[in-house]
Amino acid sequence: MNLPDSSFNPSVLALVYEGVSSFEYACAAEIFGLPRPEFPTVQYRFETAGIDGRTVVHAAHGMSIRPDHDLTQLSRAGTVLIPGWNDSARPVPASVVEALLEAHAAGARIVSICTGAFVLAATGLLDGKRATTHWQFADTLQRMYPKVNVDPDVLYIDEGRVLTSAGSAAAIDLCLHLVRQDYGAQVANHIARRLVVFPHRDGGQVQFMERPVHKRENSMLARVLDKMGKSLNENYSVADLANMAAMSERTFMRRFKDTTGVTPGDWLRLARLDRAKQLLEGSSVSIEMIAAECGFGTATTFRQHFRKKMGISPTAYKHRFAQKAGQ
Repeated sequence: MNLPDSSFNPSVLALVYEGVSSFEYACAAEIFGLPRPEFPTVQYRFETAGIDGRTVVHAAHGMSIRPDHDLTQLSRAGTVLIPGWNDSARPVPASVVEALLEAHAAGARIVSICTGAFVLAATGLLDGKRATTHWQFADTLQRMYPKVNVDPDVLYIDEGRVLTSAGSAAAIDLCLHLVRQDYGAQVANHIARRLVVFPHRDGGQVQFMERPVHKRENSMLARVLDKMGKSLNENYSVADLANMAAMSERTFMRRFKDTTGVTPGDWLRLARLDRAKQLLEGSSVSIEMIAAECGFGTATTFRQHFRKKMGISPTAYKHRFAQKAGQ
């Protein structure tokens, strides 16, 4: 397990307001607010900050929250979370903008979940940077904040101390990413298992998702995906895959792209990289063996694909993340 340095600030403050999303707030509370007795050195301190001085905030679906603090405490936080914004047309109060800027200047990470990107964009901290939000509101965010480079096709984006996630459940991906940064893969993977989700659905060092969340695929495509995922070292032609799915090649390609958002070749390449990351993080297997097991053939080909996607070499990735996981 990785231990943060002495400057690490474990305070995580979530902004709460009338109508705050119960689900998005709960994702953050689940990951940062629950005690982890199996990891006594994990020391997050999860609290809330109200934006308008209310003693009780009424969240969506009947949930009530009693804020722990007001906005003055944001500048003392290590991480400030914005769990959505219930109306993209609703102006962000100047007091909120000012408090977020002060927190960022003091060294805090500012993290938006879903439509919370509208609040973060209002501060100007996203100007000139990539950001994401729920796909349904991406065009609106781009129109309102043209200096922001909005990418609607990813699950989350890490731009250093400003981070954004896509809609709702992508909050889990981003929050696990923060845990991974702070305490390493072992802790993030354990929390993911507790949540019964994947510890990282993609992303690695580039810190963003290029594979969209899959739509519910039909049973034949599900079998094809399962087969591909279990035999990553096999090379499949489109004809082979279409035959497995009992479809014509043209129909198969159209449905595969509609279901996964990518071509079969791209899906297989991403799946191979996912498996390679797992082996790099949690085993002592050589680069050559990983290349063979994951279907890249040679170590040279593997290194080329890995560096192109992740931005670093497999060896550097292993050193960084295997070390964090206590290897």
